Amino acid sequence: MSDRQADRRTGTATHVLLRLGLPRDPRATRHLGTFLVATAATVLVTRAFLAATGYPQLGGDGLHIAHVLWGGLLMAVAFLMLLSFAGPVLRPLGALVGGIGFGLFVDEVGKFVTSDNDYFYEPTAAIIYATVVGLGIVAEALHGRRPPDPREALAGAVDEAVAGVVGGFTPAARHRAEARLSDAGDVPGARETRALLRSIDEDHAELPDPVDAVASGVVRVLHTLVRARFVPWLAVLALVGTSGVTVAGAVARWWGGDDSPGWVVAGALVAGAVSVALCLVGLARVGRDAVDGYQWFRRAVLVSLLVTQFFLFRLSQWDASWGLLVDLLVLGVVAAELEVLRRRREERDPTA
Repeated sequence: MSDRQADRRTGTATHVLLRLGLPRDPRATRHLGTFLVATAATVLVTRAFLAATGYPQLGGDGLHIAHVLWGGLLMAVAFLMLLSFAGPVLRPLGALVGGIGFGLFVDEVGKFVTSDNDYFYEPTAAIIYATVVGLGIVAEALHGRRPPDPREALAGAVDEAVAGVVGGFTPAARHRAEARLSDAGDVPGARETRALLRSIDEDHAELPDPVDAVASGVVRVLHTLVRARFVPWLAVLALVGTSGVTVAGAVARWWGGDDSPGWVVAGALVAGAVSVALCLVGLARVGRDAVDGYQWFRRAVLVSLLVTQFFLFRLSQWDASWGLLVDLLVLGVVAAELEVLRRRREERDPTA
C-alpha cells in the first residue's frame, strides 16, 4: 500500500521520515537519556578517579595508552552489538556501553583542540557540557516536537514482536507490545500484528536490563520523597541556593582578578537571575494551581541545566559539577511531583 493510500485510511499526512522508512523508536528517549547520562557520569567519574590517583599513565617506553582509546573501543563494541542483532533487547545495554565509551572519548577533547595536547585545557568542561546539552537538544527536537504517528506505534509493536517470535514474551514485553498496538489504532497491519502477538508463547527468561533496574529504583525513591510534602519545596530552595552560591563564588573570583571573560560572568548572572525568577513565578502560582506551579519550577531547572551551568562550567571548571548534580536531583524530584499531581488531577477528572 502506498503512502497516499495509507494517509487516506489514517487521515494523517506522512512525515518525510516515514516516507524514508524511518519510524521513531517509542523508547528512543529512554535510550538516548541513558546514553547522555552515562556520558556525563563517565566524565565526572574519570576526572575524579584520575585526580585521586595522581593521574597515572598506562604504558611505558614512550607509549601512552590514553583512555580515549578505551572509549573508542567501547563505542565500537556498542555498534557491534546494535548492528548484529534484530529487535529491541540489546538497545539498553548498547546505549549504556556507548555512553561510557563516548564519555571516555570526549573527556580528552582538550588534547585535540590545543597545540600542546593539554588535557587540563580550561574550557574543556564547558566544551563537554555543551556537547552533551547539544545532543540532548537534538534528541528533544527529533522526539519531542512531533507527536507519535500511529504507524510508528505499530512499528514499535512489530519491533517488540521481533524478539518475541524467537525468544517468547515476558509479561513486561507483552504489555509493551500490546500498549504500542493499542496506540496504533486500526492502521493497516494492526490486525495482522495483533494476531502475531497472540501467537507468541510466554517465556520469563530475558536479558537483564541494568538501566531499567536503576531507573525503577530511582523512580521509587523519588516517589517516596515527594510523599513528604516539604521535599519538593526543599528541592526548589536547593536550586535557588546552589545557583546563588555558585554564581556569587564565580563573580567573587572574577572580581578578585580571575581572568575569565566578562561576557561569561554576565551570562552566568543573567541566566541565574532568569532561573530564580522562574522559581518565584512558580512559588506565586503553585498555591492556585500546583501543576502549573511545578511546570514553572521545571522550566527554572531546565534553564539552570541548559544555560546557567554552561557558563558556570566555564567559570568554575570542575567545581560546577556539584551544581550540576543538584540540578539533576531537583529535576528528578520536580518531575516525580508533577507526575503525582497530574495523576491526582486525572483521578478527580478523567476527562482532563
